[in-house]
Amino acid sequence: MKISTSDRAQVLTQALPYIKQYAGKTVVIKYGGNAMISNGLKSAVMEDIVLLSTVGIRVVLVHGGGPEINEVLAKLGKQPKFIGGLRYTDEETMEVVQMVLAGKVNKELVQRLEQQGGRAIGLCGLDGGMIKAVKMEGEHDLGLVGDITSVDVTLIRNSLDNGTVPVIATIAAGENDDRVYNINADIAASQIASALCAEKLVLMTDVRGLLRDKDDEDTLISVVNVSEVPSLKKKGIIKGGMIPKIDCCVEAVRRGVKRTHIIDGRIEHSILIEMLTDEGIGTMFL
Repeated sequence: MKISTSDRAQVLTQALPYIKQYAGKTVVIKYGGNAMISNGLKSAVMEDIVLLSTVGIRVVLVHGGGPEINEVLAKLGKQPKFIGGLRYTDEETMEVVQMVLAGKVNKELVQRLEQQGGRAIGLCGLDGGMIKAVKMEGEHDLGLVGDITSVDVTLIRNSLDNGTVPVIATIAAGENDDRVYNINADIAASQIASALCAEKLVLMTDVRGLLRDKDDEDTLISVVNVSEVPSLKKKGIIKGGMIPKIDCCVEAVRRGVKRTHIIDGRIEHSILIEMLTDEGIGTMFL
């Protein structure tokens, strides 16, 4: 579909108040799901981030890399193991996680941002003691999966002050040992956003947002007050894989992040639609 000059002007006019509102503010984006698999979606996400950065919005990109980890494990003849939706991470798997997340995936994202005209630097939780963790304790033993104990955002702030997009792989140094821990990217993004007192936290997923009926995308709930979340859980509207994501959003809001969002990463330019249009996209928590 061809967009007319007047339509382009209208889009830019609508975006201007939001650009002014967010200029100089920090936005943390958690990047994962199908948006990391499709080349078209990858390009759209990188374009969105470079545009936001260009107009003065301080963007922090936190990423996962599950499909790439599984691909390397398969080449090594190792079957991925999940317990309760979380990856079981033994010593061998942790070596792959560290190599893929802090190496291949992280540097590919930096390169893509640079190719779009942005400035980016690849970091991981080990750099500068950024993320420290202890072994996650719970009903099931998940191996080298960690619970975050502290986040030091010094390197992130330095990167942002230099006009550079920090691209962060979510592995952590042991708080009380010399181990490296695998960290859930949603949780890491939430805690990084909180430590930065970010204006927004955006979690990219493979669903439209929170739905009243999980089988009907027309039942999207656009805005949720965090005080409503316990009731929505009791009603079964928030359940399954959405519980940990929404818990991350709620925790970030309670720790001072002004707005958190769950958006559909399968839609091209979903970040710009959420941030720079009146309609927005996905579910916002406040």
